[in-house]
Amino acid sequence: MQTITKILVLTALCLSVQFINAQDTIQNVNNKEKIELLLKEKETIQSQEREMLKQEVEAINVRLEKGELTNLEADILKKEAAKKRALNIENRVAIIDNKIELLKRNETDYDIEDDNENIIIRIGKGDETSESIVFVGDKKNDKPRKYDRRTTSDFVLAFGFNNAIIEGDKLDDSPYKFGGSRFFEMGWAWKTRVFKESNFMRLKYGWSLQINGLKANDNQYFVQDGDQTYLELFPHELKKAKLSVSNLVFPVHFEFGPSKKIERENYFRYSTKNQFKIGLGGYGGFNVGTRQKLKYTADGDRSKEKQKRSFNTSNLVYGLSGYLAIDDVALYVKYDLSPLFKNQDIRQNNISVGLRFDVD
Repeated sequence: MQTITKILVLTALCLSVQFINAQDTIQNVNNKEKIELLLKEKETIQSQEREMLKQEVEAINVRLEKGELTNLEADILKKEAAKKRALNIENRVAIIDNKIELLKRNETDYDIEDDNENIIIRIGKGDETSESIVFVGDKKNDKPRKYDRRTTSDFVLAFGFNNAIIEGDKLDDSPYKFGGSRFFEMGWAWKTRVFKESNFMRLKYGWSLQINGLKANDNQYFVQDGDQTYLELFPHELKKAKLSVSNLVFPVHFEFGPSKKIERENYFRYSTKNQFKIGLGGYGGFNVGTRQKLKYTADGDRSKEKQKRSFNTSNLVYGLSGYLAIDDVALYVKYDLSPLFKNQDIRQNNISVGLRFDVD
């Protein structure tokens, strides 16, 4: 947490220096150069409004093709959009012209703050003090929404209990701690509507970092002996013996479930908020690291040890996964079809059960 805080503070300081330098640079520009910049801004305004009109007309044409509008209704909407954009150009250019006239009348530098095109946030004592820090953000988001967005993305976070199914043994007889063995997963996923006119089926795909942890029972730890990996009794009193296997995988799921269609004048969306969802699929990827962490007491002294080696874990990993969700929260299960340790006399497969959060 301290590292994250330091990074955020450093980033804020860097941004502050950049904004202050930018402010100083603007103040040092003479009136002639400011006028030249404003003239270029007039051209930019016209290009922006024409581009936004083009996008609005495209959205109207899509609705016309789908039969949601008649030709007459489409023509009326196009004329209204053209009129609005023409007035926008006229009003915005008039503001620029007024600024240019103001600069021409004043021989000395005249500082103009553009509160039309920018969002200005001040932190400090006041407008006239050098102690205030000014953050300027571009306010050019007046773009019409895409009429139909079939692909969206979200952050994926999952965690829960981890264990292994061992060949010839029942899960209840596992040598690994049920409460202490856990998994963690985070990544990014894209979701694409499969059918054009229905949102009942979605294809969900992306990438995830999976960390599967196993804690051994009965004072045991993992030992690598050539191409074999097995549990062995530790010579001292163990406080913790945890094997962590990190995999970078690329999950693919087919997601099913109802959704609500939200229709607006210039766009529509499908919403799965508060809806039931089921996802079925799998994943494939590769191992990016394996290590064992030991905490023990020897001769009254506490010791920590980290062992970074392969432990013969599989280089390529693949498996099946699925989830049952309401809104953004799901019960999540994943099972590795690839063995935990390769070329072993007894096969072990990792299994995980927990909660998954898909944050749109």
